[in-house]
Amino acid sequence: MALPDNQLRQIIEAALMAVDEPMSLDRLAGIFLDHERPSPRRLRETLADIESSCQGRGFQLLQTASGWRFVTAPEVADFVGRLWQEPPRKYSRALVETLALIAYRQPVTRGDIESIRGVSVSSGIMRTLEERSWVRVVGHKEVPGRPALYATTRQFLDHFGLQSLDQLPPIDAIEDGLPDLLAGAMEPNEGTNS
Repeated sequence: MALPDNQLRQIIEAALMAVDEPMSLDRLAGIFLDHERPSPRRLRETLADIESSCQGRGFQLLQTASGWRFVTAPEVADFVGRLWQEPPRKYSRALVETLALIAYRQPVTRGDIESIRGVSVSSGIMRTLEERSWVRVVGHKEVPGRPALYATTRQFLDHFGLQSLDQLPPIDAIEDGLPDLLAGAMEPNEGTNS
């Protein structure tokens, strides 16, 4: 028995608001019993309808690498951010540059990063990136010492509101502005689940 469109929409909206992380199509489908489960196509159509209805509102439906979630609209994010007593985290230029190099050159070793930046990468920076689950070790380079190869994660994509690395701006278009671009993007999705 197919659920009416308005009821399906209400269920999906409520589910998206109830969780703290993006929901995949499979996870959304899993909240329905077999006889009421909508097709993947119908789920996508309902999500598209919800997304379009958020235009001009204080929140939006965002699709990331892991699925869909509600986030605060960028134009009101500064106001909403004032709800939290704690100031947003600020990251050093070195951390942002390191993250950018990993994002654009992955998989990459710490030595590769140091060679490009011209300075050593502190273990604190790598630890922070791994603790945030923005990067992970994906293998080891076949050279003496077998250094770890780093790449970005789904959490990196989710945090920056990306579905894939293809959505990163072309590196040659932003060369010197990359650290500033990523630094400005460090906070938008922090605490923005509506």
